[in-house]
Amino acid sequence: MLLAHRLVRPLSHARSAVERGLTSVEQRIDAWAHRRLARLPTTGPRAWLVELVVFTLKQAWACLFGALLLAAILAARLWYPDDAPLARNDALTLVAVALQVLMLVTRLETVREMRVVLLFHVVGTVMEVFKTDVGSWSYAADGMLRVGAVPLFSGFMYGAVGSYLARVMRIFDLRFDRYPRRWLTAVVAVAIYANFFTHHWWWDARWLLVAAVVVVYGRCVMHVRVLTQVRRMPVLVAFLLVSSVIWVAENVATFAGAWLYPAQAAGWHLVSPHKLVAWFLLMLISVVLVAWVHVPRPPDEQARDVGRQVPDRRERRTDHSTATTPATSTANSAPTTNVAGPPLRGPGSIVGSADGVDSGVG
Repeated sequence: MLLAHRLVRPLSHARSAVERGLTSVEQRIDAWAHRRLARLPTTGPRAWLVELVVFTLKQAWACLFGALLLAAILAARLWYPDDAPLARNDALTLVAVALQVLMLVTRLETVREMRVVLLFHVVGTVMEVFKTDVGSWSYAADGMLRVGAVPLFSGFMYGAVGSYLARVMRIFDLRFDRYPRRWLTAVVAVAIYANFFTHHWWWDARWLLVAAVVVVYGRCVMHVRVLTQVRRMPVLVAFLLVSSVIWVAENVATFAGAWLYPAQAAGWHLVSPHKLVAWFLLMLISVVLVAWVHVPRPPDEQARDVGRQVPDRRERRTDHSTATTPATSTANSAPTTNVAGPPLRGPGSIVGSADGVDSGVG
């Protein structure tokens, strides 16, 4: 089982960047990455550092929509004039719409991911209308682009979570061992969503729901492909990590005055860590919704140890000089290898693989 922490999943044949599900912008990044990463070692401390850098960059790429929206919220707090003809909340709504359109036009986001954003927008806005009505939090009472007391840009903040999850599924080629039955996850998600409403006049079942999530997802393990290697992580750990990042983003947003909790009305302070439980449960709703768009796939049955299959730079140079059939690669496709067996996936891939899955590239 320990060997599974350093695995490579071979492809039966090399696939082009388009076939693997990259957008046109990602194709160019993929080609650039292949040229740079091909010269780097695949073992040792430098290889680990490269993998960490690529993991961080891929996470940033997956967070692109949410990061841009959060930057706009912070910029509006710092520089948007209070006496501007257009209300700050309306300006943020227009910025959010412009970001969505821009990401589609420039191929930074696929049509499928845009649909996920819109789905989360609707689900989030419905909850926002209820929560602001009962006083859980509040927005500035300005602007015309709103539903009740909720400015429309707020739905895009929920959409940013959906965008991240949809993008991370393909960027890291996520696969899942022992993923629970989707109907069961849907039942838990519906119960969580209902509890966000019903706990205001009935028993708050959040801790029971947390226990249900632990039971349902406790055995599930996520396979994450960073470069040529696949790392394994319990799904519950991933939920907790992403929830923590959302909580940090929430603190930035409330500091920027996007919304305020009642305890922050007299002066801003950190959002209570108790909110991590709410974000953890919201993560489950988000995962279930994305799973109905991007069906979770099991890991490939075949796996080979990276150290045995991917030679370091010196070995590659030797193989190149002695092989009867030299290895070849192209900028937008996974390079082949002279090692016996199917060709290996290329280290510079942005999305990893979309084999057999409609990528929905717009």
